[in-house]
Amino acid sequence: MAIPRNVTFVTFDVYGTLIDWDTGAYDAFAREAKRDGFTIDRDALIPLFHSIQQEIEAGSYELYAEVLRRTAVRTSEELGWGLEPSRSGFLPDSVQRWPAFREANPTLARFAKLFRTGLISNIDDKLLGQTRRHIPLDFDLVVTAQQVRSYKPDPAHFKECERRVGGKRGWVHVGSSYVTDVEPCLRARIPVVWVNRDRVALESGQKKPDAEVSNLREAFRLLAGD
Repeated sequence: MAIPRNVTFVTFDVYGTLIDWDTGAYDAFAREAKRDGFTIDRDALIPLFHSIQQEIEAGSYELYAEVLRRTAVRTSEELGWGLEPSRSGFLPDSVQRWPAFREANPTLARFAKLFRTGLISNIDDKLLGQTRRHIPLDFDLVVTAQQVRSYKPDPAHFKECERRVGGKRGWVHVGSSYVTDVEPCLRARIPVVWVNRDRVALESGQKKPDAEVSNLREAFRLLAGD
């Protein structure tokens, strides 16, 4: 699908798109591991952090805080750091400190002047409330994993958003994860802008998104017609 000419509603993934969760998670792991004299390698940590939590999310639904606790334990095991499960709360506790990308708030303010805006996120309501201190825009719609009791790429988030908006007309989604945001949007025929910050190359057989940008500023210029 092409990006519609008359965009009226723009939704955003949160973590990876607006919030720099790679830096936030790394800082949390590094700080906790330092207590045991263990050094965390960022390049080893980040792929594990993402793959393990996606595997956990694919199972029976549980709050994202619990997903993070389980992710902390399993990731530490893979890294050779023997974290006691009783200490795994350091990771969900760190979400409140995960920073917004530098361009996030100025660009969101520009979006809000032209479009209705929303958040579609694999998070629970409590943790998202902590994160929204870093992105204080008043969004018109928020859909969380807790509300639909599932995690993207399951389509429940997008179906709920469509229900609340009253259809897909004029709606564009912006997300940084190909697996959890781009693919389900392509399947549901929701125009999607991929914020490919790390310049990830598509694998053979992966369909191209409707548009690809490297940051939120480029996404705004695309949708605003600048």
